[in-house]
Amino acid sequence: MTEPAKVQRHYDEMAEIYDRRYTEGTGQSYHRHISDQVIGWLPPGGCLLDIGCGTGLFVERYLERGGHGIGLDISPKMIERARDRAPLANWTVGTGESLPFRDNTFDAVSSLLAFSYFKDPEGMLAEVFRVLRPGGRVALCTLGRNFLTAGLPAIHTLGELARVRQVGMGNFGEHYYTDAEMESLFTGAQFVDVRVKRCSFAHLNLARPVYHLARRIEPIVEKRLPYLAYNICATGRKPHP
Repeated sequence: MTEPAKVQRHYDEMAEIYDRRYTEGTGQSYHRHISDQVIGWLPPGGCLLDIGCGTGLFVERYLERGGHGIGLDISPKMIERARDRAPLANWTVGTGESLPFRDNTFDAVSSLLAFSYFKDPEGMLAEVFRVLRPGGRVALCTLGRNFLTAGLPAIHTLGELARVRQVGMGNFGEHYYTDAEMESLFTGAQFVDVRVKRCSFAHLNLARPVYHLARRIEPIVEKRLPYLAYNICATGRKPHP
């Protein structure tokens, strides 16, 4: 089975529990924090494309700010749940490496926790550049590379062998990026005003008491010791001709 097919099957199977992961307890706090980073970079009230939209949590939040949007995901089951969550948005099954939209369509493009799955990140960002209107902005958040994430591929492989039923627990050949790699990818795709930052020292998989401790010191870590943060966020703007 190809890796994209594995990702699709996994998230089809996980769709029923995905919402609980990110709308309850520490998962809700974690998802809210990374969403804050992404949405703060995007223009409000515009037309949004969310790539790897899952069950529509980020699109729903963007709509609450007065915008409208389209969510795209490789998993049909995720899209079904997204339609139930936000029926006023538009939803489609697809991949970020081949976007089924015309040039210069969107004011904003977002992606949360999906970028590491793309085997052709340059192609994905080229597609994002194509569908953005001049002056439009892309912002994404995904797992970054550091010593805390270095062991995740092995853990995910063991989880797959043990048939652990948990979102993201599987060997999908993910790539975790450094700050320099992200900046290079964005500038190589012709984006300007590129910014890269680390966020979320507190990861939802931490035990609850450890998570709450990590949340209290998270602002200090993100400002002074950003390499310790799990996620990496990046943004860029499509220039006017």
